[in-house]
Amino acid sequence: MRKQFISLADTGRFSQLICDYLSEKKSLKEFYGVYPTLENAQIQINLKKDTYSKKTREILVKTINDQYRKIIPTKEVEKNLKLLANENTFTVTTGHQLCLMTGPIYFLYKIISTINLCRELKSKYPKLNFVPIYWMASEDHDFDEINNFKFQEKKFKWKSKSAGAVGEMNLENLQETLNLFETELGNNSEAKLIKQLLEKSYRKSANLSEATFKLVDQLFSDYGLIILEPNQKDLKSIFSTIIKDELNRESSFKNVSEQINLIKKKYDKKYTPQVNPRKTNLFYLTAEGRYRITRNNNSFSLIGNEQSFTKEVFLKILDDHPERFSPNVILRPLYQEMILPNLFYIGGAGELSYWFQLKRNFDYHKIPFPSLLLRNSALIYSGKLRKKIEKLNLSISDLFLKRDELVDKKIHQISSIDLDLKFLKVQLNKQFNHLRSLMLQTDKSFEGAVNAQLKKQTRGIDYLEKRLLKAQKKKLSDHVQRLSILHNHLFPDDSLQERISNFTVFYLEMGENMIPSLIKCLDPLNPNFTLIEY
Repeated sequence: MRKQFISLADTGRFSQLICDYLSEKKSLKEFYGVYPTLENAQIQINLKKDTYSKKTREILVKTINDQYRKIIPTKEVEKNLKLLANENTFTVTTGHQLCLMTGPIYFLYKIISTINLCRELKSKYPKLNFVPIYWMASEDHDFDEINNFKFQEKKFKWKSKSAGAVGEMNLENLQETLNLFETELGNNSEAKLIKQLLEKSYRKSANLSEATFKLVDQLFSDYGLIILEPNQKDLKSIFSTIIKDELNRESSFKNVSEQINLIKKKYDKKYTPQVNPRKTNLFYLTAEGRYRITRNNNSFSLIGNEQSFTKEVFLKILDDHPERFSPNVILRPLYQEMILPNLFYIGGAGELSYWFQLKRNFDYHKIPFPSLLLRNSALIYSGKLRKKIEKLNLSISDLFLKRDELVDKKIHQISSIDLDLKFLKVQLNKQFNHLRSLMLQTDKSFEGAVNAQLKKQTRGIDYLEKRLLKAQKKKLSDHVQRLSILHNHLFPDDSLQERISNFTVFYLEMGENMIPSLIKCLDPLNPNFTLIEY
């Protein structure tokens, strides 16, 4: 496989906030703690050693081992399960929703970044152990975000209704969607491998959480990935002190709001929060649904449910049933870092953007803030597509342009006539400058009329320029079509491939070599966008 790189800033597809983070802009530094490098990992190791208790590790290890009783773990997973009990073992974590068939392919990049970083840390600190963790967001209730995936040009959607935490959803009415997908796959050897993945996960699981667990385990168990289902009573009991503080003091709202204001003051006054804190950043789980908790003086209510509780009763429920309380996006990172011996969190640009809002809340609860590492981003294409790219004389930066921008740029380049009418605007400005000089010698009241006429004629040239480009596109329609088809292969829906295409699109081409090849190609500490030719 061949690799090329382009900086994220040069792609034009990433926010200024993320680009500033990667360049370690000084005005951002107080909002994220320790910048992610192998050398800085020692700081995180020391912080975690000083704060992570033996009792928490014991509960974590027991819970994860109980979860793995439903499958036969690989030797690599068994090894890491045993290592987790060791006080010299630390974790690197990524988290993601339980998207159908893993959703867009960037899900794989998150996990591969996590696995590869553990390998690099082990090389740097051979006396310590590092275990990759996939945190399943099983308590999420936004079914519309996870109920579909795109394979080639078709969208496959799970038609069902969600009543609560998506992890608990029964899979019976998913089977028809899977049947349609399998028909689309065909019957070659690679298609049969994908069908085997489905058979061992979605076809033989009680709910979505179990199916996702089994699918991800099949893909990554050979690399020792540990999958964690966090919706567990014993783990929630560790977190109950923070839940109680949230119910009593509404501290997260205050802390996160203050941090947002500081970001606006010290980094960017136009900064828009990725997420907004609520007064109470918790949900309550029942068999009927996941309901947002609101506080009313000394009582608590559930939004969308008629139930309400006195403060005394609600706190008693927390003591007896901590598993009923579910953190939202503001508190979930705290929950994760409290129960794991974690050093790094690996996420996408959107995730890191909201983590920047949270450090003040971590400091308040005296929980070490992890090093935030942006996951790898990649564009995968075949050798056949590479030849088409070369034939069309496209540079790497050309590929990342929006489709219309790319077509306009290339038509300008290959056109036999000059489509740029800037020279006319230059001449027009010279003529109107002459008019202004005459105006100053006669009557200044003409200035408004002169400026209005200049504006009108400039707009006329702009209009003619667009018409000229449109006519040339029509004349060169074959070239426009080839450009558009190629760009759609690489950037479906004019978006980054990694945010649209499912991994099975490439698995069908590359088979079992796909994940090993990606693991070889992706370097978690390389901040550039990776282009991979297979």
